[in-house]
Amino acid sequence: MQRTDVIKRTIAEVVEHRKKQLSPGQVFADAFAEQGFDTCVEYDVTITDSLTSSRRKPRYPSRNVLKVVDLSRDPQEFYWHESRALPDDPAVDGADLRREAANHFHRSPIPPLFTTKAWVQVPDGLWDDPTSFAEFINYRLVVRLATAENVTILRGEGGLLTMPEIARLTDPGPFGSTILSACNEVEQNGSTADGLIINPADYYRLLGSGTLMRDVEENGVFIVRTRLVDPGTAIVGDFGHGALLFDAGRSKIGFAEPPPGTFADPGLALTAEIYERVVLNLPTCFFVVSV
Repeated sequence: MQRTDVIKRTIAEVVEHRKKQLSPGQVFADAFAEQGFDTCVEYDVTITDSLTSSRRKPRYPSRNVLKVVDLSRDPQEFYWHESRALPDDPAVDGADLRREAANHFHRSPIPPLFTTKAWVQVPDGLWDDPTSFAEFINYRLVVRLATAENVTILRGEGGLLTMPEIARLTDPGPFGSTILSACNEVEQNGSTADGLIINPADYYRLLGSGTLMRDVEENGVFIVRTRLVDPGTAIVGDFGHGALLFDAGRSKIGFAEPPPGTFADPGLALTAEIYERVVLNLPTCFFVVSV
């Protein structure tokens, strides 16, 4: 290869690297400078996973507790999963001590991904300041999209709270003891509870009334606080080994007409969307706990 070709290739690689370092808002603001209100940008990343929080105290979204499979970079057609033993199954040696020994094994095609979408109204004239416009996209539109993503993962069709294969667990004792009971049940099924999704109201109540939340975190459990789990409810499970978030690895931001009822006032709107779906490999190792 000639030296000139090497230099050209190096320059192209540097330009591509710089593009990848730009935030979603910066990329869109740059495109807007050329295309105006016709701007529609497609990204080859999932933009809810592209920003780091500037908060001194991070509040993690639900995606952060899941193992993400980027289908654009790790294409696959199937996934494995297990299901509980049925009452009329033949006896399995050792299943009285190791419950998972009686599980059934399956291979299934990856189900269709859901579209997660969010909207914001752009304050009039904000687009004239590229820096403020980019910041608005990053910390309002993408943050709104992260909230919508929580809905997809937790409450939407196919979300964790709607999965019938996840057992429900209640306990006559305090809510904190129910959470610990679920952690024990996960281990009795051969796994380890490494994630807890809980409403902020319960998190701070338990934090203020004892050391449970600190103890759980120090024991290696990743805690997600979100309004999208009802107060008095939590999800406990082995997220590291037992769940997957299939992710298309692409996103889109553009101007569009919002559906009726989206905003309180008329105005120019931006929408962003991503494509993903959560599945369980080990539903026996997840519990929805409640008081």
